[in-house]
Amino acid sequence: MLLPSRKSRVLIVDDKAEMGQMLSSGLTDYGYETISLNSSRHALVLIQEGQYDALVTDLRMPDVDGLELLKKSRLEHPEKPVIVMTAFGAVDSAIESIRVGAYHYLTKPFKLEELNIFLKRALEESSLRQETAALKTTLRQRFAGARSTGQSPAMREVLDTVERVAVTDVPILLMGETGTGKGYVAQAIHAESNRAARPFVSVNCAALPEPLLESELFGHLKGAFTGASAARMGLFMEANGGTLFLDEIGDMPLALQGKLLHVLESQSIRPVGASKERPIDVRIIAATHRDLKQHVKSGLFREDLLYRLDVVSILIPPLRQRREDLAALIDYFFETAKHRHPHSAAQRLSPDAFQSLLNYQWPGNVRELSHAMERIVLLGRHPEILGTSLPSAVRDAGGTFLGPGAEVLPIRKIQRQYAKWALIQCEHQRGRTAEKLGVDPKTLAKWLDEPEEAVS
Repeated sequence: MLLPSRKSRVLIVDDKAEMGQMLSSGLTDYGYETISLNSSRHALVLIQEGQYDALVTDLRMPDVDGLELLKKSRLEHPEKPVIVMTAFGAVDSAIESIRVGAYHYLTKPFKLEELNIFLKRALEESSLRQETAALKTTLRQRFAGARSTGQSPAMREVLDTVERVAVTDVPILLMGETGTGKGYVAQAIHAESNRAARPFVSVNCAALPEPLLESELFGHLKGAFTGASAARMGLFMEANGGTLFLDEIGDMPLALQGKLLHVLESQSIRPVGASKERPIDVRIIAATHRDLKQHVKSGLFREDLLYRLDVVSILIPPLRQRREDLAALIDYFFETAKHRHPHSAAQRLSPDAFQSLLNYQWPGNVRELSHAMERIVLLGRHPEILGTSLPSAVRDAGGTFLGPGAEVLPIRKIQRQYAKWALIQCEHQRGRTAEKLGVDPKTLAKWLDEPEEAVS
């Protein structure tokens, strides 16, 4: 890994000014930006400000020693690596610095190249840890979003199963209609697993012809086939240590199904053109909208592979079976689209637009809803989105519950959905929401807090 495009800034602290200047000049030649100080008290101020990427400090200095600088840096900026320098006779202090959190210690005299090697390695590891932490946070936030938009009994069961199986390494088979959110659930499983800090890699098995899919999954050697001008590691190796999501597994060619079965049994892969297998550590999550048992009977899917994949299966319900979640999903995707398109004029949905969105049956499930909200926000010309601005299919569902093919819902369920929407529009202020709806707070609380089972 190369150093980032912005030069890494190294803070050098040594009470001997000539030593600091020598290190500063040498590291500048290696491509770093440096700050050299011979005052450890001044260094404390800069450490507090955090305007550095790595600290290189002598251990034995008057006033404030290097161990104190190390402790201060670790306390204020634990992500910034510290390398300490020490004389040969002070190795015990150097070992103590490692215990306190130093990345490495160098015994004087040392070669500048040696310092560069350890600095580069420390900065790369620090960058990787920060990227991993950010990714893990993003995935967990996404899972939290799934929880907040999955309050129906059907989705609560799915999410509870996700939490139970995520910490294991068993294969998972996700089933459900196209667009139900199987990819979201796969990412939620990864986010809650012990592999969350490692890669999540996805591939659509129906999108590529067999030769390309094999190379994409297992990799290939240079010259393995016509056009293979360079070696490719493949998605299994990219996902090593993490999770590989095989979407539309029901459309995988039979020949590749046998090779996938071998991977699951041996935990190893053989790139196209290779003579030896390579060990891997990958968790498999597969998804399909097909009836795999019927595919087995028809000879389109291997029964032994189905047994291997179907250790735990999770059925993702279609949106029409989780209408209780629709109001929260509309708000979630609308806010997400606004965040992606901050220059859009769209800020809120009018009551008639929201009603039409509730009435529509969403045959394309969560995917169709997500794309519709993206379009609404992207093309919105006014702060309030009216029903007339909705996609024609949604608009034709009408602003009442009498649209063609609409599901007949109990009045109490309609009240609950509308109350949820009103609460969102009033920024979750219940008093203001009750006033807008013309009901007392107790009635609003009853509509909002009544168990889902009571209104189903």
